Amino acid sequence: MGRGTLRIYLGAAPGVGKTYAMLSEAHRRVERGTDCVVAFVEHHDRPRTEVMLHGLELLPRQELEYRGTVFTEMNVDAVLERAPAVALVDELAHTNVPGSRNAKRWQDVEELLKAGIDVISTVNIQHLESLGDVVESITGVRQRETVPDEVVRRADQIELVDMSPQALRRRMAHGNIYRPDKMDAALSNYFRPGNLTALRELALLWVADRVDEYLQQYRGEHNIRTTWQARERIVVGLTGGPEGRTLIRRASRMAAKGSGSEILAVYIARSDGLTSASPKELAVQRTLVEDLGGTFHHVIGDDIPAALLEFARGVNSTQIVLGSSRRKTWQYIYGPGVGATVARESGPDLDVHIVTHEEVAKGRGLPMARGARLGRARIIWGWLVGVVGPVLLAVVLRGMEDAPGLANDVLLFLFLTVAAALLGGLRPALASAAVGSLLLNYWFTPPTHTLTVQDPENLVAIVIFFAVAVAVSSVVDLAARRTHQAARLRAESEILSFLAGSVLRGETALDALLERVRETFAMESVALLERSSDVEPWTCAGSVGPAPVTRPDDADVDMPVGDNMALALSGRVLPAEDRRVLGAFAAQAAVVLDRQRLVGEAEQARRLAEGNRIRTALLAAVSHDLRTPLASIKAAVSSLRSDDVAWSDEDEAELLEGIEDGADRLDHLVGNLLDMSRLQTGTVTPLIREIDLDEVVPMALGGVPEGSVDLDIPETLPMVAVDPGLLERVVANIVENAVKYNPGQEPVAVAASALGGRVELRVVDRGRGVPDEAKERIFEPFQRYGDAPRGAGVGLGLAVSRGFAEAMGGTLDAEDTPGGGLTMVLTLTAAPGGVRTEAELPARATS
Repeated sequence: MGRGTLRIYLGAAPGVGKTYAMLSEAHRRVERGTDCVVAFVEHHDRPRTEVMLHGLELLPRQELEYRGTVFTEMNVDAVLERAPAVALVDELAHTNVPGSRNAKRWQDVEELLKAGIDVISTVNIQHLESLGDVVESITGVRQRETVPDEVVRRADQIELVDMSPQALRRRMAHGNIYRPDKMDAALSNYFRPGNLTALRELALLWVADRVDEYLQQYRGEHNIRTTWQARERIVVGLTGGPEGRTLIRRASRMAAKGSGSEILAVYIARSDGLTSASPKELAVQRTLVEDLGGTFHHVIGDDIPAALLEFARGVNSTQIVLGSSRRKTWQYIYGPGVGATVARESGPDLDVHIVTHEEVAKGRGLPMARGARLGRARIIWGWLVGVVGPVLLAVVLRGMEDAPGLANDVLLFLFLTVAAALLGGLRPALASAAVGSLLLNYWFTPPTHTLTVQDPENLVAIVIFFAVAVAVSSVVDLAARRTHQAARLRAESEILSFLAGSVLRGETALDALLERVRETFAMESVALLERSSDVEPWTCAGSVGPAPVTRPDDADVDMPVGDNMALALSGRVLPAEDRRVLGAFAAQAAVVLDRQRLVGEAEQARRLAEGNRIRTALLAAVSHDLRTPLASIKAAVSSLRSDDVAWSDEDEAELLEGIEDGADRLDHLVGNLLDMSRLQTGTVTPLIREIDLDEVVPMALGGVPEGSVDLDIPETLPMVAVDPGLLERVVANIVENAVKYNPGQEPVAVAASALGGRVELRVVDRGRGVPDEAKERIFEPFQRYGDAPRGAGVGLGLAVSRGFAEAMGGTLDAEDTPGGGLTMVLTLTAAPGGVRTEAELPARATS
């Protein structure tokens, strides 16, 4: 037995009507024939809520004695023994009386869900565990009964029950929530307008985050990269420079102008791990953005503008905030800069804000070479201090009347050597030591103006000076190398972490992984090659980039994966230290390829199983559903051919009408079978053209009784891009199905409306409806829901309709009709720039 589904009515505050909404849903389900019981509902002596319990089955409660008082709790065993389809359980955050089966009611609900029972429950926003401190700071009341956020987040459906503070206070004043003796205290304390407004905002934001999770999941599953401006998301591009704090604060002020806006700060590092950013400054900026309610992200990418735009579109951002360039004027010879490139490539769906700051045009240093671990600017200064500095110092010392002495001269030259080492590393420091030694020997060591040293003590001083300079230079250079290695290892760990995450997430996009390899190692092309044996030629299992190689021998870098598979890269030769990470990529590529093939085999097996099921169902349809009209036709014809009975004209007409009806039914069944076979074999090729809905829909209503359909197509509706023949079949099947299940008190409503670049056609009936768990099953072939008679068809109408709709680029889904019934929603693509033509039929007609 599968796990049950959980639906939660989340209230913004006490008294907004959660329990009333839950009971209303229960009555709707009972009217549709669902086995629904009340496991535990507390009406708190509210008359309207108590009335809603009438007509629902109430299960007995469990009585528990605690400290001399008898309490009642939900009887979990009674619910499990009754095993209803749906159980109503009020107050999800409730703490059970000691001695109960579980400590918390949400744990009772978990047992019911594991038993396959659907549960409808309620909870207020102030009872969520993560919001306890926030609610206490707002209302001054500490909530003792809480429920973990994850329990509510795991719910299959969450419906917010909301009400304005003024309306809720009026409900309180009318005595609909608390007794009169508690009314004044509640209105002046917990139910103050400010408190209610804050709780309402908390509820809206919490539900919005839940909706955002669904949206991100949907965009990921459907590989949607364009921005949907459903919520303002501001991405702040950081460079690690001091201007980052200004950008973050500016983005925070922008977000404050729109309620619900979100800030995402992103720093993009190069894949080789080399960076000029200050780790200390990045840590400060991370703390700042988190204090302002945003999030900090670290992304690896060699092309910074492309990586920034990719990140922004990946998180569905609407705005990007960048700082004005710190470059000096002459430094623009290296390119237009990140800000200008992002603004040019952002497109119409992303707004780019360039913010000024105090560091504008103050310089950002020369471009860093790959081997320069200290930065080119520091190395240049190191050479200047190490070579020019000693010469200038010698000139200054020679011009002084009172010389400081050889010992002090040595210390001054040693200071310049240490400064050169700190700035430029080993080579400038060695040059400084050599130049300083020569100058000391030539100008300041007797005999002067010669390279000989008369006093051994002076020789020792010069040697010690040179040794100290070399030692300091070595230490500084070693520290620079260790910094480079640490940065590189950090980059490798982030890459390996990405690979481990992709394994855990089960990602199966081989092209995306190979593209990641190409970007990480800055290659022109990457190919995954394989062969069945050592004597067989290599075949390409997947590749990215222009002109991928066909043999590992032709590649600049090849990484074997087992005996008969290799990852081949072309573009440049990689150093040996990069092969470790490349080996991890190669192993992951082999795993992804195997997973893709297993998924393909599973899909093929599913199709074979589906084909077998359809063939079995087809045989059942032929043996019964197709034989039924044939039997009626055969009986009518045999009766007409019989010489024993003299049929009157009315009888003959009735028999002929029966033959005609049977033939029509047979033609309809065979047509649906042929359509289904075309969909299964993929031979449906729609001829798309632009057309008005009111040219097609009225023609599809010819098969339904007159007056059974109310048609409403506005004149302002845009044209749609469809195949008119397929659309007519889709609409005819949907409307005939709706008329068949409509009770007949009011006609089936067929209405159309435009939503953005789509057009929706809604077919509304007032029948018994379909439960949520069966809404997808009714679109499967040979499925008939409920008490449909066996002679009503083979259950292909809706399956064929959905197949035709998807073939035209549309969708067909089922929704509940408010007040009972089923609504079929056909979504079609509006014609680009389609102009509404003059309708030949009236905008509203009755068929």
